[in-house]
Amino acid sequence: MTARGLGLRLSVLLGLIAAWQVAATLAASPALWPPFTTVAGRLWEAWITDPAAWVESIAPSLGRLLAGWAGAAVVGIAAGTLIGLNRTVRDYLDPAMAFLRAIPPPVLLPLFIVLLGIGDAMKAALIGFGAVWPILLNTADGVGSVEPLHRDTARAFRVPRWTVLWRIVLPSAAPRIFAGLRLAMGIAVILMVIAEMVATLDGVGFELVQAQRSFRMVDVWATILLLGLMGYGLNAALALVERRVLGWHRGATATAT
Repeated sequence: MTARGLGLRLSVLLGLIAAWQVAATLAASPALWPPFTTVAGRLWEAWITDPAAWVESIAPSLGRLLAGWAGAAVVGIAAGTLIGLNRTVRDYLDPAMAFLRAIPPPVLLPLFIVLLGIGDAMKAALIGFGAVWPILLNTADGVGSVEPLHRDTARAFRVPRWTVLWRIVLPSAAPRIFAGLRLAMGIAVILMVIAEMVATLDGVGFELVQAQRSFRMVDVWATILLLGLMGYGLNAALALVERRVLGWHRGATATAT
């Protein structure tokens, strides 16, 4: 990133912070909408510099989030690859997939509690159910849109199917797969909070509910800010992995252009 681009991003961020500070200062109910400086101070005190918060809340939440997201990634990439390779299978399964992905995952929370209890398995399963669809659909689209010439060339040279899948199909579909993974990460953060708001005694979502019930609005805003930072950090880490893995793709695209 150039210095100009970095400066532009920082200026936008500082502008939003300044707007928050001014709007909260002029608000009729500052207790409900505290200034940014107050929220940032509480975030630093209650979350960033408190080891107990990391052990009792942040670590359990990250564990559930990553477990559900990783499970969704494995299932979504595997199932999406199988569906993308066979057009007939995709035609048969498309109505069922459209129906299942249209169900809002939060409404299935009581069902997951009945089937899996109130432990971490239930929360990871709920996160995985909601996060699997963008991965599965993007993988299926990516695999199904591989250039036919590549497959025909491999078939003409009698390249084994596993080699074709590993060296041609999946690399060609990788940009769409990573797009699905990044979309799924955002969904996983949302569902992690929802799952922790019910039937749990730890996690960031649990702390958010407790702050809301106690009318501790500064803590509510600090927790919201923490969730934003968690989502941004996870997305940035995944974007870094994507840049490393797909470096060849950007180079090939630039050369072709």
